[in-house]
Amino acid sequence: MQYFAYPALFFEDEGIINVRFPDLDISTQGDNFTEAFLFAKDLLRVYFCYVLKYDLDFNLPSKVEDLIKTCKKGEIAMIVDAMVGPKDIKTLSKKV
Repeated sequence: MQYFAYPALFFEDEGIINVRFPDLDISTQGDNFTEAFLFAKDLLRVYFCYVLKYDLDFNLPSKVEDLIKTCKKGEIAMIVDAMVGPKDIKTLSKKV
């Protein structure tokens, strides 16, 4: 199993909670904070399944403190993590 933890920026726009991972240039959204957080965890897991499967380069995580400094009103920065194992990569291969 490999563990990944990246800072994410959460913000509301027109009633939807958006989540952006600035270091990876990926994003997702949810109808509420809990859903957005869970979708963010899953997005991170799937992203790194592809990275590991295809041996792709990726950016290392920046410090969440640096992201907090850039937050605008209504934005929340926090760490989102995901575990990726061989079974996840194998399952990904079956779905593609």
